This record gives sequence, structure tokens and C-alpha cells, in this order.
Amino acid sequence: MQKLLLPMIGILATVLACGCNSANSPAAVATDVAAARQQAATEVTDTQKEAAKNVDSAAANVDGSSKDLNDANAKAAYDVAVAQADGDHSVAIQQCSALTGEAQKSCKERADAGYDQAKTHANVTRLSKLQ
Repeated sequence: MQKLLLPMIGILATVLACGCNSANSPAAVATDVAAARQQAATEVTDTQKEAAKNVDSAAANVDGSSKDLNDANAKAAYDVAVAQADGDHSVAIQQCSALTGEAQKSCKERADAGYDQAKTHANVTRLSKLQ
């Protein structure tokens, strides 16, 4: 029995690894992409509302200096940009599930790289507004 355990674990691991890069049906992908887009839109809208509240609060508390207001605007723009990047990344990952094997892996890597680039851009923009 123990002689069969190790090969069975190896076979199971191989089957599971192959299943990770399998394509979803076009209908499932369309449904998942639509759901990801809706979720992304909701999150961006919520972030925009929260950012507007924070900017309004900072504007109400300005004490002759616009630094706090400028900082609030920079943070608000950053938060919205990151929320947009999160949503775009989720949609892109869902779209990758229509592919298989190396194409799917490559698609996810491009989605991750785009996400990292968008977050970096948002941070650089935020930092430039703080100066």
C-alpha cells in the first residue's frame, strides 16, 4: 500500500497542476468577465465617493494653508487610480481564463505586469502632487 502512495500523490499533483491552466467555457468566461466589470465599476464608484468626502472634509478644515487640501486631493486621486487598476486586473484575469496552458499563463503575467505598472504610475503621480 505504501508503495502505491507516492506514485498516486505524484499523479494527483500532475492532474491538479494541469487543471489549473484549463480553459473555461466561453459562456462561463463571459459571465465571469461581466461580473468582474460590474464589481470593478462598483468599487471605483465607492472609492470616488469616499475620496470626494475626504477632499470635502479637508477643504472644510483648511487653515489658511492649502497643503492639507493638496494632500487630500493627491490621496483621493491615488485611491481612485488603484481601485481602477484593481478592477482592470480582475477583468483581465477573468479574460485569461478563456485560454489554456502557456497562453493562459502568459496572459496572467501580462495582466499582473499591467496591474503593477498602473499602481506604480498612481503612486508616482501621488508623490508628484505632494511636492
